[in-house]
Amino acid sequence: MKKPILGLLLVAALGAAAWWYFAENPVDASSDLVLYGNVDIRETDLAFNNNEHIHQVLVQEGDRVRKGQLLATLHRSRRQAEVNAAAARVKAREAALARLLAGSRPEEIRQATANVAAADARLADARATYERTRDLSRRQAASAQALDDAQAALNTARANLKVAEAALALAEEGPRAEDIEEARAMLMADKAQLELAEVVLADTELHAPADGVIRNRILQPGDMVSPQTPVLTLALTDPVWVRAYAPETVLGKLVLGTSAVITTDSFPDKQYTGWVGYVSPTAEFTPKNVETTELRTRLVYQVRVFVCNPQGELRLGMPATVTIAIAQEQTQTPAQDGQAPPDCARSQVE
Repeated sequence: MKKPILGLLLVAALGAAAWWYFAENPVDASSDLVLYGNVDIRETDLAFNNNEHIHQVLVQEGDRVRKGQLLATLHRSRRQAEVNAAAARVKAREAALARLLAGSRPEEIRQATANVAAADARLADARATYERTRDLSRRQAASAQALDDAQAALNTARANLKVAEAALALAEEGPRAEDIEEARAMLMADKAQLELAEVVLADTELHAPADGVIRNRILQPGDMVSPQTPVLTLALTDPVWVRAYAPETVLGKLVLGTSAVITTDSFPDKQYTGWVGYVSPTAEFTPKNVETTELRTRLVYQVRVFVCNPQGELRLGMPATVTIAIAQEQTQTPAQDGQAPPDCARSQVE
C-alpha cells in the first residue's frame, strides 16, 4: 500500500514543481502562446419604430436572414390613409403655387380692360347728365335735388372708373411676391408632412440590419408593439471572435493583426484562421468561469481574436483554443470594426 501512496505523492510533487516553474519563468519568445476562451458574437433586439398591432412575422427561430430582408410587418391601412391625405394636400398646394406663378390669364386682363372701358363710358354719361342738369338749374328749369343727384352720379362714376383701372393694373401686374413666397412655404410644409407620413408608413416593416440568425421570436401577430418592445432577437454572424484572457507578461508580444489558429472541441480536426483584433487597455480579474480558484485573483487582459467562419460552424459560447505564434511578425492589417479580411472565406485551414 505504501508504493501507490508514494507514487501519488511523487506525481503531485512533480506537478507542483512544473506549475511553479512555468509560473515563475516567462514564456519563451520562440514558443507559441495558447489562450483559452469562448466564441462570442453580437446580438441585437429588433423592434418597430411605430405603435401598432403586428400583422405578420415572416421568420422563425434558427432562420438565417440576409441584410435588408423583410422580417415582420404591422397593420398599415391607417398609415397608408395618412400618406394619401398628405399627398392630396401637396397636389393642392402645387396647383395654388402654379396659379400664382402663371399670373393673370389673358381673359382676366381683357375682362379688366373691358370693365375700365365700361366705367369710363358711364363716367362720360354721368358727366354729360350733370352738365345738362347744371344748365337747367341755372335757368331755374331743374330743381336743386336733381342737380345734387347728377353730381352724386358723376362722383360715383369717377370712383367706379378708378376701381376698374386698379383692377386692370392688378391683373397686369400679377400676384405679389409675398403671396408667391407664402405659397412656396406652405408647399414645403406639406411636402415635409408627406415625407413624414411616408417614413411612418415605411416603419410598419421590420428589416434585418445585417446578416444573422434569428435567435428568438418574442412577439406574435396581433401583439401590440412600440419602439420599446423587441419583436425578434438577431444573432449577428459577422464578426465572430474568441474572447480570451492573457497575462500582463505577454502583452508586449500581442500585436494587433497577429495571425492565430483556433480549434474547438466540436470540430477537433478542423482549424480556423484568425487574428488578434483587440487587446483591452485595462486589467481585470480572471473570470471565474474561465480559470481555477487559484488563478482567479490574477489580473489579466481581455483579448479578442477574430475568426474566419465562412461555414457558420462557430456558435455563441463554444469553448475554443487559440494558438498564437508570438515570435511572428505582423502579417496582416488589423480588422476594422471586427470585419474579416476579404480573403477570409479562402483562408480556412482544413
